[in-house]
Amino acid sequence: MPVFELSDELIFPDPALAEPDGLLAIGGDLSPKRLVLAYAHGIFPWFGNDEPYLWWSPNPRCVLFPAKFKASKSLLQTIRKGKYTVRFDTCFNEVIKHCAQTKREGETGTWITQEIQDAYCRLHELGFAHSVETFYDNQLVGGLYGISLGKVFFGESMFFLMTDASKVAFYHLVQQLIEWNYELIDNQQTTSHLLSFGSEEIPRDQFLKLVQQAISHPVNYEKWTKK
Repeated sequence: MPVFELSDELIFPDPALAEPDGLLAIGGDLSPKRLVLAYAHGIFPWFGNDEPYLWWSPNPRCVLFPAKFKASKSLLQTIRKGKYTVRFDTCFNEVIKHCAQTKREGETGTWITQEIQDAYCRLHELGFAHSVETFYDNQLVGGLYGISLGKVFFGESMFFLMTDASKVAFYHLVQQLIEWNYELIDNQQTTSHLLSFGSEEIPRDQFLKLVQQAISHPVNYEKWTKK
């Protein structure tokens, strides 16, 4: 199938038309309206510094139903010890910068380019993007960020500078989303790490139906506060 080239018009092709690897479209921009539209249709941007804007919708899709979250005994032990303090939306810019600087196995660069950082910081200012932050002695040592629409959270990236710091952030995110009656967490890509938390792969058409149901709820544009 051909990869679609986006114009200035705010529209995406049907995700079912994506390539086998999930690549759907090329071009467009990273404006807040286009990004929100993309997520609402199960599409996300992912590209390197020397690449054009690439838009993806993989099949199958790795997701976590919050109620199915699994925490290891060691993680629960870390949380009970109270080693870390967790906060929401207090230093979004720092979190995404750390995620961009994190070296990952098999990668020579980062897809979290400066353009991506600027675009998601704008989404944070508008109330769509949120961060969960882990602190040790008031120093940021781990965290994650993503997009929230209705009752679905689209996870983007996480980082850690100390053992289990990102896992602790993820644990507290899930617990908070359960309290807020969130229906779905999108992981985008499948990894053994995410599967160990209870994530699973589902067909793209099922994922898109769940997203449409979840985003029918009102969006909370306020900064998140951990309860």
